Amino acid sequence: METITEIHPDGAAPEQLIKVGDVELCAQTFGRRDDPAVLLVAGTSCSLDWWPAPFCSRLADRGLFVIRFDQRDTGRSTADPAGQPSYALRDLVSDAVGVLDAHGIDRAHWVGFSMGGWIAQLAALDHPDRVAALVLVSSRTTGHGPADPDLPEVADRLLAGWESAAEPDWAAPAAVVDYLVEAEGELAGAEFDEPTVRLMCERAVARTPDLRPAVTNHPMLDQGPRWRERLGQVAAPTLVLHGEDDPMFPPRHAGALAAAIPGATLRLIPGVGHELPPRHWADYARAIADHVR
Repeated sequence: METITEIHPDGAAPEQLIKVGDVELCAQTFGRRDDPAVLLVAGTSCSLDWWPAPFCSRLADRGLFVIRFDQRDTGRSTADPAGQPSYALRDLVSDAVGVLDAHGIDRAHWVGFSMGGWIAQLAALDHPDRVAALVLVSSRTTGHGPADPDLPEVADRLLAGWESAAEPDWAAPAAVVDYLVEAEGELAGAEFDEPTVRLMCERAVARTPDLRPAVTNHPMLDQGPRWRERLGQVAAPTLVLHGEDDPMFPPRHAGALAAAIPGATLRLIPGVGHELPPRHWADYARAIADHVR
């Protein structure tokens, strides 16, 4: 692994570039190497920055070895041209397994947010020996595209906003940050912590040579065969965490997810949207640590 030399006042390890097949993925760790490993898998178009360092540190303080990483087309990882992804959703599953391989980890606890939850579900189905436990945050049982007929669609206000939204000037970092912050605000619950989210977005823009591939490519990925009907095969202990005010995947999706996975536990968080809000970092960290232990 090639180390990217940076100073991290949060106490994290330096970022590292990992070769997985023919791509490079940027990863970073928190905590002690001999503690139980937790792999954080971010959502659509999101770099490792969407798992903020203070949140990762909270997990590490609870005795966990935390790995966050940039998926393809995000952050410092390999990127394809915008609109021309050369990979599919299941390639992102193989990438995540490759991140564990690079760290010499046979089994980890997988925590996936939104699309990251799909990746974690597929890992539990297709690589069960690599998954010790699952925590699925703000996710659902199917990938990109319309919801299944028995479950609610994305909120109308989000769909209308996406249709009317204008792309920013991608060459102007401040404009890109504003664009990302506005998008996060639309997904959030009533208490949107804009200053903290803005810092996160500024960090992501500073680390990413071009945001267009991430924003464009992830939503258009080939999803491959459905997996909802296979979720009864998941053997990993599973915790589903979901905001009660999620406009992207309304909470009935969380109920369907928990019902489909044997023995899964469901916890709905009042006042939370499709987000990992700073005011609940301690609660999420506690829930994750308690579950994986």
